[in-house]
Amino acid sequence: MFLGRRKIPGIVLLGFPVSLFLLLLWHNDGALPSIASSSSSIRPPSPIKWMTEQDESYFWKTVKVNHPAPQLQQLPVAPPVRFPQVQAHFPPETSIERRVREERQQAIKQAFSKAWASYRKHAWLSDELTPVSGGRRNTFGGWAATLVDSLDTLWIMDMKGEFSDAVAAAITIDFTKTDLEEINVFETNIRYLGGFLSAFDLSGDIRLLRKAAEVGEMLYKAFDTPNRMPITRWRVGDAAKGEPQKVSNGELVAEIGSLSMEFTRLSILTGDLKWWDATQRIMEIFEAQQNKTSLPGLWPLVVNPEKKVFYEGNDFTLGAMADSLYEYLPKMSALVGGRSPMYKAMYETAITAAIEHNLFRPMTPGNEDILIAGQAHYRESDIELEPQGQHLVCFMGGLMALGSKLFNYPDQLALARKLVDGCIYTYQAFPHGIMPETFYMVPCPTKEKCEWAEGLWKEHVLQRGQKNTNDKELSADDIIRQERLVEGFLLYRIGDISSAPRRSRASS
Repeated sequence: MFLGRRKIPGIVLLGFPVSLFLLLLWHNDGALPSIASSSSSIRPPSPIKWMTEQDESYFWKTVKVNHPAPQLQQLPVAPPVRFPQVQAHFPPETSIERRVREERQQAIKQAFSKAWASYRKHAWLSDELTPVSGGRRNTFGGWAATLVDSLDTLWIMDMKGEFSDAVAAAITIDFTKTDLEEINVFETNIRYLGGFLSAFDLSGDIRLLRKAAEVGEMLYKAFDTPNRMPITRWRVGDAAKGEPQKVSNGELVAEIGSLSMEFTRLSILTGDLKWWDATQRIMEIFEAQQNKTSLPGLWPLVVNPEKKVFYEGNDFTLGAMADSLYEYLPKMSALVGGRSPMYKAMYETAITAAIEHNLFRPMTPGNEDILIAGQAHYRESDIELEPQGQHLVCFMGGLMALGSKLFNYPDQLALARKLVDGCIYTYQAFPHGIMPETFYMVPCPTKEKCEWAEGLWKEHVLQRGQKNTNDKELSADDIIRQERLVEGFLLYRIGDISSAPRRSRASS
């Protein structure tokens, strides 16, 4: 039975989604990767024999189901789309270029190795290390989030001994026990289900697929509601008792809209359609209502899954609490081999709207040709730009670069470069070389060049500086976002070699 442990306050962080799409980066045949090969079939060439008797009777499979799903949707089986190759072919390196690249590679590995050693020494099998005190804390269920989330990194960095030790520890994790009364389904999905799936796809260790299925069985219970919409802030202990569940009337779009990649991959590997069916129902609502919003093409920050109303709301952002909804669209298209056209269409519609309403050119002293992704608000029949940038939105340059290659939009690649340059500029604009969590810039009237106006800039500074003395400091923390590095890496791997050495001091 499900056993609760003492309650520990939870901390919710919106992390970067798992990089399952990287497995597709080197494939040019539209196929879906399986354990050891790429096949034109959406499923692996033959069923993966992963389930044991113990798996058949796993606790989360035995919990009472109050609202069983109707007939499950099938995975699409149309011929795959032949996507353009995303990975560029680089010219031969000079000896100097190779030395510089390898030095950087080793510096990155050393940084990771140091962090991993600290986690292993001070916080082994806890969710995360508190680096200043050398303590530990459990904010994601107490299921060793850092360990599971690092499995693929250990493999990629050829730390096979550490990987073996981590897998041996990971298979002992018990997903029928937690300290928390409530868990974040989105975070659990990307860190645990995504972590196990990514590590399995890289290593082929069947034990990791079994653990992924355990997480999948648990998370599937969050969909046991009258309309099969998931509860994203989920009282997992109540669900384990088979108690009736009701979905909320307000959930963040990133949390309800960023489950599809992991659930789809799990269905592909296991042949069990229930996970694909569960998230496909959600995404079909997003698709049907995409052009009904007050900013057609984008979705509001909060949607109502209880009534299946995903179009009401006046605030539209590509940043925190919405980011991964958009990030998953082109990656889902690639993951299913283009067999589900809705994901490409949703991406194209969203990006077109975002380019028009969210991206802006900021006024800078050097008149740099850069772009920042701001927020848009519907106000009295008009769309108003709020020129607030976020560190998190640095993912957008990489996303547009990927989309431009997958769907053959060369003009968007130029915009992607300007977004990457915008993040680099923001890092370099500060004396310490670290980009703030949120910031404001003065927007140019259009995306064309505008001259620096010192007086106008000072006016905006004074406007933003007016606040009550009782207000809390804004963005006083630094969450160590990795989006800036990810977007630069993606741009580099698709062929923009110049993006590799251009970096801030904070990322060097």
